[in-house]
Amino acid sequence: MILILIVVVFGILGYAVSSRLKNKFKAYSQTSLRANLSGKEIAELMLADHNIRNVAVNCVDGQLTDHYNPMDRTVNLSPDVYYGRNAAATAVAAHECGHAIQHATSYSWLQLRSTLVPIQNVSGKILNIVLIGALFGGIALFGLPYEVIGAIVVGSYGVLTMFSLVTLPVEFDASRRALAWVQHRNIVTPQEYGMSKDALKWAAMTYVVAAMASLATLAYYAFIFFGNRD
Repeated sequence: MILILIVVVFGILGYAVSSRLKNKFKAYSQTSLRANLSGKEIAELMLADHNIRNVAVNCVDGQLTDHYNPMDRTVNLSPDVYYGRNAAATAVAAHECGHAIQHATSYSWLQLRSTLVPIQNVSGKILNIVLIGALFGGIALFGLPYEVIGAIVVGSYGVLTMFSLVTLPVEFDASRRALAWVQHRNIVTPQEYGMSKDALKWAAMTYVVAAMASLATLAYYAFIFFGNRD
């Protein structure tokens, strides 16, 4: 019952933040950028200013699908951002380039996050196997003591939670770098800067909600397995 409540509460909160983010981006996309630069041009200029020559800027399908891929060193922008010439597109393009700069400068939190990726993937698979087994009454088939099952669940979810928490400084730092650059480079007016900052704030809130939900779920599992003992 408590787990369902956690899922419902953070599901509603996540939906509210996501809707707010989409509305912000829609509103800020209506204001043309004074500098008249597209998201692609913003990204290429920011990368060049930081002497990063080995990162390509691509257009990918979808909405708010923008991301930096450290594996092939690409900044991937959705069509609205890639072609957009507004404060919202500027904010997103510069933010993703912020990740490229983190990569180029060996930013410690990004390195830690990258290290956790394969561990997180394995932990997620283990957690799914155990929870599905429990759902269908198959936990006994593992032949493991209750305490060991609890340790596996809490340990696996602990890794997922750690990944969510480590993601926060990575995202906030990328936004900080983006805003500092667009302001220093005189890409935006004070009004456009405010729009860009607000858009990135709401984008960051999606990660904050995800981290909070993960922490709450981890606390629930820890209590269920280990917190109800004499």
